[in-house]
This record gives sequence, structure tokens and C-alpha cells, in this order.
Amino acid sequence: MFHYKQIKLEAVPKALAKAERYRLLNEPEEAESICHDILGIDPNNQQALITLILALTDTFHQASAAGALSRSRELLSRLSGEYERMYYEGVICERWAKAQFNPHRPSPFAYHSLREAMACYEKAESISPHDNNDAVLRWNACARFIEGSSHLRAEQDSVASEPGFGDEVPPR
Repeated sequence: MFHYKQIKLEAVPKALAKAERYRLLNEPEEAESICHDILGIDPNNQQALITLILALTDTFHQASAAGALSRSRELLSRLSGEYERMYYEGVICERWAKAQFNPHRPSPFAYHSLREAMACYEKAESISPHDNNDAVLRWNACARFIEGSSHLRAEQDSVASEPGFGDEVPPR
């Protein structure tokens, strides 16, 4: 095994920018590696934790996605704010749902994960700073995604028709 080299604490801001750039270039594994380097010297760096969560969710479409799902969920507890934990739990659920979605067949898992994301966004919205509408924007994106798919709309209708599973009860 290799002994990883440490980056300098002063290099963290540039490393964070580089990790974000790799995410935008669709190279999440590179971003993940950089975040691990940052967290190796600054274990509570919130921006590195968030970027790592997002980099892991960028890989949900790959065959080895189940490991990324569990690792991203484990990181939630390290986020310092309740809003951030709720919001990024919603992001994880939403991105997992969209990665599992197949427009050519029924997608009950995708529907339920989207509804779980929406429930997280509602909780985040209730405690969000006044000028932060991110949770509202994500909730609306989930709703539009469901409305835009006949398979997901059919799943919504079948769940709503089951006793005890109305819209007021988020699926688990």
C-alpha cells in the first residue's frame, strides 16, 4: 500500500477550487481524491465534505454506485448544520433516484427516492436561512421530474390510491 502525501493547510482553498473544477469536468473520482486529501489535514472542512458528497453522487450512474450511496450517506453526520444535513440528504436521494430511473419501464424505487428527497427538502426549507431558496428549487425540480414521466406519474397515482399512503405521508 502507498503512504499518501499530505498537502499543506495553506493549499486547501486552491485544492477545493480544483476539486470543484474536476466535478464540473465530469471527473468525480479526481474530485473525490482531492477531498480526501483535504479531509486528511482538515477533517471537519465543511466545503470538502459537501464537495465529496456531491462527487460521490456524480458516480451514481456507474455499476459500483451502491458503495458511493452508502459512503455519501455516512458523510451526512459530519456536516455541522441541520439544514445542510437535510438538504444534502435530499440531494443524495434525488440523484440516486435519477440514476436509477429508466424512462422505458416502471420505476417504483425512483419514485420513492424522489419523494424521500422532497421530504428532506421540505424539512430543510423549514429551517433554511431567509435568503436561501435552494431546497425549494430542488423540491420543484423533483416535482417536475415526476410530472414529466408517465411511469413516475403512474407510480404516484398507485401510491396515492393505497390506504394510508396519501400525499401527506412521505414514503420511506
